[in-house]
Amino acid sequence: MSRRRMLSLFAACAMATTACGAGDTAAPAPTTTDAPTPSAAASSSPLPAPAVPAPDACASAIDALTMRQRLAQLLTVGVTGTDDAVSVVQSEQVGGVFVGSWTDKQMLTGGGVAQMQQASSVPVMVTIDEEGGRVSRAKDLLGDIPSARETAATMTPDQTYEMWLERGRGLRDLGITVDFAPDVDVSSQPDDSVIGDRSYSDDPATVVAYASAAARGLRDAGVLPVLKHFPGHGAGSGDSHTGAVTTPPLEELQARDLVPFRDLAASGVGVMVGHLDVPGLTTDGVPASISPAVMSLLRDGTGYGAAPFTGPIFTDDLSGMAAITSRLGIEEAVKTALVAGADVALWITTDAVTSVLDNLEAAVASGELPSSRVDEAARTVLAAKGALGCS
Repeated sequence: MSRRRMLSLFAACAMATTACGAGDTAAPAPTTTDAPTPSAAASSSPLPAPAVPAPDACASAIDALTMRQRLAQLLTVGVTGTDDAVSVVQSEQVGGVFVGSWTDKQMLTGGGVAQMQQASSVPVMVTIDEEGGRVSRAKDLLGDIPSARETAATMTPDQTYEMWLERGRGLRDLGITVDFAPDVDVSSQPDDSVIGDRSYSDDPATVVAYASAAARGLRDAGVLPVLKHFPGHGAGSGDSHTGAVTTPPLEELQARDLVPFRDLAASGVGVMVGHLDVPGLTTDGVPASISPAVMSLLRDGTGYGAAPFTGPIFTDDLSGMAAITSRLGIEEAVKTALVAGADVALWITTDAVTSVLDNLEAAVASGELPSSRVDEAARTVLAAKGALGCS
């Protein structure tokens, strides 16, 4: 081999540091033939580096939040108006606010939502109860629409979709991002009872057809629909606003009340869990909204033939309904709901946010509320918002 070729070989080896670094075996002795040999650089090229998983933007975003900030993402609280909303977001960075019948609607029409969003480092869920009929928080701004029962009696599912697409666009224009509707309770109760005309029908298939249309309309308008009240309030014994409510046994719910949830839970929705005592499912004194068994039934789906539910699980109001307040104060109710598996604890004032978060931080520190449960819920909430790279 010529001297020039030997120098080229050593130069190639010097560049291929992975293969020719200190401690590697010596290069083979040159041959005595003039036949061409592969270059050292080609024969000793390093193997391709193993693929590195893409960074999980959502996990990184959650890691960047303090534990208190993560916990705050799991709270949605009722506000009286713009000042109340801005204050609670600035002070505690709550994940969501609720617009109720008592909320000054100038928050929605006078730039209050934008002002509140500017005060937050994470987009805030803006939620509302807008079912139509007698449960309509936006009718003064958007006009009346019929109740669920009247809708099913007078309109087709296609017309229902168009009505809710228009309603959803109106809500979105006001800054609303989540609607606690449609009500998918299966009920034959009188119109003015607690569920009554809020139910499309006492036939599960009819409920599925109309609730599906309403949910699609909202979703296509950019508003997250939230089905309620899991696992079924339609045949409950009373009104959870005023006291404990018992439903039929689980086996009866599986054949009737759970059908809409089974058929619609995989359709890009949230689900609200009611304050319901369910024989064969819940235990004494532990209604569905704070029951691990109920949260597991919904999340896993296997107990009633549904697909696993990956969307956000909301509690019903934890501070203004006797079915829960007669048993627990707001701090314990929120903690118990999150430990059970809820992703969002809802209540109707901002008064207790600081004490709730203090109690939750203590629960994390003691291990009662695992940090992994907090991170899992935060990921679900952020994905529902499409925020911080979570999807």
